Amino acid sequence: MSLDHAALPDARLVDLARDGDSRAFDELVRRYQDRVFRLCYKILRHEDDALEASQDAFLSAFRGLARFKAESTFSTWLYRVATNAALMKYRKRRDGHVSYEQSQSSIEDLEPLAIADWSSQPLDNLLDTETREILTREMDRLPENEREVFVLRDIMEQSNDQVSKELGITVAAVKSRLHRARVHLRDRVNRYFRDRLTRKPGS
Repeated sequence: MSLDHAALPDARLVDLARDGDSRAFDELVRRYQDRVFRLCYKILRHEDDALEASQDAFLSAFRGLARFKAESTFSTWLYRVATNAALMKYRKRRDGHVSYEQSQSSIEDLEPLAIADWSSQPLDNLLDTETREILTREMDRLPENEREVFVLRDIMEQSNDQVSKELGITVAAVKSRLHRARVHLRDRVNRYFRDRLTRKPGS
């Protein structure tokens, strides 16, 4: 009797994939490909790059299954892998001077990266090309535990309770790490705005 992979929990699929069952990993990809793409897109704002980063993420996840530790959920670990893949793609694109405006998405229901409760600056200003580059760069510099919470809470838009359960930490710890991450990003972006406002024309 063949296994119904679609009915199995993630943990069982991971075990089967580790044992060489390719259909098990295919099912994990099917479950998470949309969410991984959306995560990558919210960071990169570029469909082709987000697709490539998603593919890189799943390839890295497949190769890294042996190192996956069961104390975290597969989804949390996969989001971490995907975030790293997207940030790596961003660094390569920045080094190659590829514009954020190139090949922009036509997908209507994908919202821009949003960071709640952090600044009085107009949202349009926060989402311009220069500022998005600062946000992405500084997110890459966050401590791993803060970046993990930030990704789940502000990019994947999970609740504090959901993040708490996924990471196995208290809601208070989620709020504390998220606060530190937001403060770091807010300070860096506010510094950018101050510098831009005080910069002399032509300087």
